[in-house]
Amino acid sequence: MFTGIITGVGRIAAIHDLGSSSSHGKRLSIATPDGYLDDVGLGDSIALNGACMTVTTLDPANQQFTIDISAESLDKTAGLTETSARINLEKALRASDRLGGHIVSGHVDGIGTVSRFAPVGESWELRIVAPPALARFLAYKGSITVNGVSLTVNSVSDGPQGSEISINLIPHTVENTSLGGLVEGSRVNLEIDTVARYVERMLQAGALPLPTQTNKP
Repeated sequence: MFTGIITGVGRIAAIHDLGSSSSHGKRLSIATPDGYLDDVGLGDSIALNGACMTVTTLDPANQQFTIDISAESLDKTAGLTETSARINLEKALRASDRLGGHIVSGHVDGIGTVSRFAPVGESWELRIVAPPALARFLAYKGSITVNGVSLTVNSVSDGPQGSEISINLIPHTVENTSLGGLVEGSRVNLEIDTVARYVERMLQAGALPLPTQTNKP
């Protein structure tokens, strides 16, 4: 589990094939900021651009770690196939940590496309077209995770190609995450709000009666 508060910006240092066919995944070597791996162990979970991955090897001397990613995960995510690409990193939430953003699972629900990224006053406006399947989960002032970053939706506009959402990015977010490198046409990982999942499920199931509770003598 994560919160959508980025704890470092890394770089894809190398990509290695795990097999010879398209059904095989990749092994990614991730370069991290100095000291980032000091409290990381083998098997720990780290979100890469919002996608939860498992640390398979550690090289603290060179500030790098590796993860293995399946072909299925590569097909369902963006930004994890280019060497030297900058990526957002977040270590898994600990029970004693503050929940600074919102509850994030690290499971990418869909890939959005940036339709606008431009300065507005001291901030930046980020517009993203989300797939039609995610439209019902997007709401004004609701939460959305973009490349692992917890953000607030400022507006939603539904269209035939999907829903365009508008998000305001403050300078701190632009400077301390990889979102500052986005351009029109960039593909981004999206994760919907966990609460929206349960609301959707309840609406699908209908108004079911609650189970009867009995008091034991």
